[in-house]
Amino acid sequence: MNNFIDKNILVTGGTGFVGSHLAEELVKQKANVVTTFISNSPRSYFFTRGLHKKVKMALVDIEDFEKIYDLIVKNNIEIIFHLGAQALVESAYYNPKRTLSTNIMGTVNILETARLYPKVKAVIVASSDKAYGKGLNEKYKETDPLRGDHPYEVSKSAADLIVTSYFKTYKLPVVTTRFGNIYGEGDLNFSRIIPGIMKSVVSSQELEIRSNGKYVRDYLYVKDVVSGYLLLANNIEAAKGQAFNFGSDETLSVVEVIKICEKVLKKKVKYRILNTAKNEIPFQSLDFSKVKKTLGWNPRYGIKKEIIKIKKWYENILE
Repeated sequence: MNNFIDKNILVTGGTGFVGSHLAEELVKQKANVVTTFISNSPRSYFFTRGLHKKVKMALVDIEDFEKIYDLIVKNNIEIIFHLGAQALVESAYYNPKRTLSTNIMGTVNILETARLYPKVKAVIVASSDKAYGKGLNEKYKETDPLRGDHPYEVSKSAADLIVTSYFKTYKLPVVTTRFGNIYGEGDLNFSRIIPGIMKSVVSSQELEIRSNGKYVRDYLYVKDVVSGYLLLANNIEAAKGQAFNFGSDETLSVVEVIKICEKVLKKKVKYRILNTAKNEIPFQSLDFSKVKKTLGWNPRYGIKKEIIKIKKWYENILE
């Protein structure tokens, strides 16, 4: 598996923000890409980049085991990138049952199908830095315990542990990714800080910040995330059974992100701090020395370099 030419690949959640960038790169590498979806937006990166004409789309909920199994078998899937999830912390607060069911049982269905279908040679599962739960203002390492204590965090901790159990019990060729805050073209969740800034700048609206503005995260450009996924799939024999952190050198507070964007874009961002965030973790940063040392991955992009290009994408879809 040194390349993806003519590989049959499933990307769950492939019409979403990160999934669409991954699908785009796999198409460039001449893979046969299948993606699950539940709903679509004509403003999405997936559609604005014309990926609906290049990828096989399947209206399948990852919570439906029979449909997932049929999809994987009928398309002779060899590699699975499991990105499908309920990905919003605030939504998880108001609808924990849906979040737990999607993120845990959706992952179980992917793993169980891969266990039953021998043609699957690699499963890359998207977890999150949220799986670690609340830390002590130190960078998380892969050896740290998973201790989510609210619905979204618990859904990630639990799914992460289940992935490990499938490797240890069944030797499934599976690997887990834990990323920091991902940003880039195509993120339509305007409650997140960079899409919120873009909407504020492009549409001259006041930006409402749910936190106190001091919450700290790693900020990671979506193309760096894609390169991480592909690297793991290409090195599945060395990586299987393990979890890998993917962080960045941009460990910033919300207000610091705003100031960087203001400076580069030469435009003031009008914002108001609401301080109404529920169950959010004040500080999260990932030690990514493991993937750096073992696989040679490093983040190549940064907010200062990419934000003008990102703003142009939002201008096109918002105006």
